[in-house]
Amino acid sequence: MKVCVIGTGYVGLVVGTCLAEMGNDVICVDNNEEKLAQLKQGIIPIYEPGLEELIKVNVSENRLSFTSDIKNSVAKSLVCFIAVGTPQGEDGSADLKYVEQVAKSIGESIENYTVIVDKSTVPVGTAEKVTSIIKSITNIDFDVVSNPEFLKQGAAVDDFLKPDRVVIGSNSQRATEIMQELYAPFMRTGNPVIIMDVKSAEMTKYAANSFLAVKISYANEIANICEKVGADAEMVRIGMCADKRIGPKFLFPGLGYGGSCFPKDVKALTKTAIDSGCDYSILKAADEINKKQRQIFINKILNKFGYDLSNKIFAVWGLAFKPKTNDMREAPAITIINALLERGAKVQAFDPKAFDQAQYWLGDKITYSKSAYSACEQADALLLLTEWNEFRHPDFDRIKSLMKQAVIFDGRNQYNGKRLIERGFEYNCVGKIYNTNSDKKAYVTV
Repeated sequence: MKVCVIGTGYVGLVVGTCLAEMGNDVICVDNNEEKLAQLKQGIIPIYEPGLEELIKVNVSENRLSFTSDIKNSVAKSLVCFIAVGTPQGEDGSADLKYVEQVAKSIGESIENYTVIVDKSTVPVGTAEKVTSIIKSITNIDFDVVSNPEFLKQGAAVDDFLKPDRVVIGSNSQRATEIMQELYAPFMRTGNPVIIMDVKSAEMTKYAANSFLAVKISYANEIANICEKVGADAEMVRIGMCADKRIGPKFLFPGLGYGGSCFPKDVKALTKTAIDSGCDYSILKAADEINKKQRQIFINKILNKFGYDLSNKIFAVWGLAFKPKTNDMREAPAITIINALLERGAKVQAFDPKAFDQAQYWLGDKITYSKSAYSACEQADALLLLTEWNEFRHPDFDRIKSLMKQAVIFDGRNQYNGKRLIERGFEYNCVGKIYNTNSDKKAYVTV
């Protein structure tokens, strides 16, 4: 099938590459010539496991190409994906200026019937706007469908190649059948293609992401209560997750959610609720708790070292908002590091993949260490902010020998606090207050 993907950001690049992997002829369009030149050489602007290899293979097989020529690309394609950014406006709404610009270009370019797919995360009613723009330009037949993405950064390639579901919002049988044919190779294991109306599909993405954000904020609120009453948030989590109605995912307490999706989508859905005259108490609470969670972690550090940190050095492990990505948008590390810097601290940070992004967000205000261990040299405390696998079982004796003070603030509850305390560390985490006599453990009996 001839496919055009407009936008080579995170979503567009994964979508285009994975569609090419299934044998489709895919043209990825972008107006950034520098990025296009890099992509043609196999250099990709994001870190996503498995993506670079797939791009190189499909480019070499001539199934995947990159261009700035939107007119010719749209004219050649049966299916055209809109995968451009929808940045957050000052009022929390999604800014659709790029989507609208692309819609205009599509209207000026189509020569035959085309299925136009809103792949960007967009508010309810966007498909109607896109339809109106294109109809004002051309009389050629087309349909606009909504096909929200559910890609987890760090696992996006697998998520697209083996989706747990595909949502297609369509008011046209013809467009529906084309989209079903396009996705058929990905659904051989029997996972569902869910067909619904366009507005419901647009709403589904916001509803799903906001629900997961609520789960994370709920887990953090419970963890904060656990600390106050002397309970162990991890034991509570295990007890909750055993209930099949609740499940184990997105209930880990920590530093809150970040990235390009959850914060923006919660705010966008809140704005939709406001515009519709609906209550949004749960969404508002989820957002507020998420912001407070980072301040609570900062306060733990200040309670230990005081407000003036001018003589303190902090080792930071992890800058990206989650492991297996270099994305730092809305990353807890940005808020926490800036708070330390404002109080005079020195920060020595290490992240396996996010240094380029960190330069954009933090500049030269911090020291970028060559390894996790070098970040610990003469540090007064180690802050674990992103749970990369390589941080899970470090040499703690080596860490202790490098540090000025053996203090750990674990923002991801990754370590065994009792064992670290036995090794002479002071250990702080989320949802539990440790002491040297703490030997609680949750057991599952059969």
